[in-house]
Amino acid sequence: MKTKTELSDHELLRLMLAGDEDAMTQLYRRRQGGVYRFALQMSGSQALAEDVTQEVFLFLMDNGRAFDPTRGSLSAFLLGVARNYVLRRLRADHALLSLGDDFEEESVGSALQTTIDESPLHSLTRAETIEAVRKAVLSLPERYREVVVLCELQEMSYGETAEVLGCAIGTVRSRLHRARSLLMEKLKPHEEQSAAATSVETARCFA
Repeated sequence: MKTKTELSDHELLRLMLAGDEDAMTQLYRRRQGGVYRFALQMSGSQALAEDVTQEVFLFLMDNGRAFDPTRGSLSAFLLGVARNYVLRRLRADHALLSLGDDFEEESVGSALQTTIDESPLHSLTRAETIEAVRKAVLSLPERYREVVVLCELQEMSYGETAEVLGCAIGTVRSRLHRARSLLMEKLKPHEEQSAAATSVETARCFA
C-alpha cells in the first residue's frame, strides 16, 4: 500500500474530498510553495501572497471537484486559481503594492543566468541588478508579467503555462517574446549605468 507521500496529487485530492485531513496536509505541503512563489512574484507583496495561498487552498477544499485531470495537472489548476485571486487583488488596489523586501532575490538572480565575480563592486552591481529586474518585472502589464513569472521564474514549460493561463501555446510564446523585449528596454538604462561604474572601477585599479 502506498504511503501518502507516494500518492499522486489527484489521489490525494480524492482522499481530501472524502474527508481525509492527512491527505489535505500532504497536498498543502506539496503545492503551497509553488502557489506562494507565484503570488509573491506577481505582486511583490508577502502579505498578499500569504492571503492568496490561503484562499487557493480554501477554494480547493470547497471546489476541488471542479478539477479535471484530463485537462492538465493539479499544480496548473492551483496556479490558475491563484492567478485569478492575484489579479483580482491587484486590480482592486488599482496599483502594484510596495516592493519592499519581499520579492525573492534568489529566483530573480537565477533567472538572470549571469555569473558575476563576487568582488565588492560586482556584489553591489548584482544587488542593484536584482532590484532593477524585480522592479522591471512588476512594472510589466499583467499579461506579460505572468508569462515571465511562470516561464522564467517558475521555470514552467510553454504547455504548462498555457494550462495556467487558459490560452494557446502560441500565445504564451508571443507574449513571452514581447515581455523579454519590454524587460530589455526597461533594463537598458541600468545596464549602461552598471557598465559605466565598472569602467570607473577598472580605471582606478590602473591609476
